[in-house]
Amino acid sequence: MARIAGVDLPKSKRMEYALTYIYGIGLTSSRKILDATGISYDKRVHELTDQEAATIRKEIQENYMVEGDLRKKVMMDIKTLMDLGNYRGLRHRRGLPVRGQKTKTNARTRKGKRKTVGAA
Repeated sequence: MARIAGVDLPKSKRMEYALTYIYGIGLTSSRKILDATGISYDKRVHELTDQEAATIRKEIQENYMVEGDLRKKVMMDIKTLMDLGNYRGLRHRRGLPVRGQKTKTNARTRKGKRKTVGAA
């Protein structure tokens, strides 16, 4: 099993899809990484040699922000918005949808479980 960027990749998956298990790497980034390292998309994770895994690790470390660092950056960006007090920051602070979705009937994911009002 290959361990890249602190993530255990699934053994039987093709490399182009296995790399997407790393937070911050999607399919496009995965293909760019494999092109840069010269590894086939069709190669399975369990077929990787230690040398190939090391080159992938090096490519990701040098050119991509992934996992903990990326999560930290996203949280800091959200905190900055909240500190500025702009519209997006207020929406984050109140736990409401940030990107203009309607909230009268939907938005349960952001708002949480329904709170009944006025039931006596």
